[in-house]
Amino acid sequence: MNLSVSSTDDLSARVAALRARHAERRPGPAEGRQPVHTVYVPADRFSRSTPADFGAEGLRLLNTHTPGAGSFGAAFGLDPEIAGLVRERVAAKLSGEPVEDVRIDFEDGYGVRGDAEEDAHVEQVAEAVAAAYQAKSLPHYWGVRVKSFADGGHDRAMRTLDGFLTTLRDRLGRLPGGFTITFPKVQTAGQVELFAEYLERLETALGLPAGILRFEIQVETPDALLDEDGRVALLRYPDAAAGRLTAAHFGVFDYTAALGLPPEEQRLDHPACDFARDLMQVAFAGSGVRLSDGSTNVIPRNDGPDEVNIAWSVHAAHVRHSLRHGFYQGWDLHPAHLPSRYAAVYGFHLTGVDDVIGRVRAWHDQAAGHGGGVLDEPATITALTARLRRAVDCGALDESALPASELA
Repeated sequence: MNLSVSSTDDLSARVAALRARHAERRPGPAEGRQPVHTVYVPADRFSRSTPADFGAEGLRLLNTHTPGAGSFGAAFGLDPEIAGLVRERVAAKLSGEPVEDVRIDFEDGYGVRGDAEEDAHVEQVAEAVAAAYQAKSLPHYWGVRVKSFADGGHDRAMRTLDGFLTTLRDRLGRLPGGFTITFPKVQTAGQVELFAEYLERLETALGLPAGILRFEIQVETPDALLDEDGRVALLRYPDAAAGRLTAAHFGVFDYTAALGLPPEEQRLDHPACDFARDLMQVAFAGSGVRLSDGSTNVIPRNDGPDEVNIAWSVHAAHVRHSLRHGFYQGWDLHPAHLPSRYAAVYGFHLTGVDDVIGRVRAWHDQAAGHGGGVLDEPATITALTARLRRAVDCGALDESALPASELA
């Protein structure tokens, strides 16, 4: 073949450099299991039995208000064909692993206390975590939320985190796996950078392995999205965190309040929240930073069926809204949120699952030269396979139901 350009070696080298830089900034999705929720518990109310207590209360509400497949399907708007299976698996989840991720809250859910009182709760929480770990009842993921650097709480945030980890080290001699710190109300990349620097100092002081202290940010202010120069501030956070950033969680109520929305419009499915979440998705796509939606503030005031079903209806609708928009994790604040969380998540994953499995199998058959039906793109198959993986991870689907090659 005749060529007109004698050499493209210099261009190839520059292309390779661009690819390397892009791969560094966008290494791909985070690996491993992502929890379907984070349960927030005020620090003064947390004990070693809190996760199990949430599950027991959620199961009691489930059995009281939806004793059979029919009432369960009606409560959560599920197809009768899958309602019985979903209910069975939700009940098993509430009995076996009701909380996938817990965050012990020293921020808004806890409030401002005197130093002596918060110090006492720090020690109490560390003892409770140590006891739960030794009893093998600590959730797969867990952590603490400290106060913000944005509103003068920085000294208290650092003191709380230091006291908690020091007490836990002295009690256990190690830091249990799955630990994450929640860093709220981020306004600037500078705050993220300072927090990461503090964590590095804390690791050194405690004798912890470098980089073991990782954190998630809460996107709950307009400043967290766009900086003072009109640039997308979100893009700067991974570098500012120096490799410690695991996730970005959306804060519904601080964000909508900051925009001036009236209280009745401060809700997860407001279009203003969709805009923020869309920007988060674009900014963090392929970065390895996971995304989580926020919370629903509707909870039952009593055990009456009207109260419980209203709370379930609102919460399940919000969970489905998040799932449809590609947010597979959210916050839960009350035991009543657990049945509606798992009902919505399991219903989402099990609706049409046979078709999903069939499409993935057909694509593999087609790639192997065996013909096929739907001409799915590889990116679509990647998304379908990820959906199946999430379904297995959360307990909606048994891994044994799928060929191992489809979940590799």
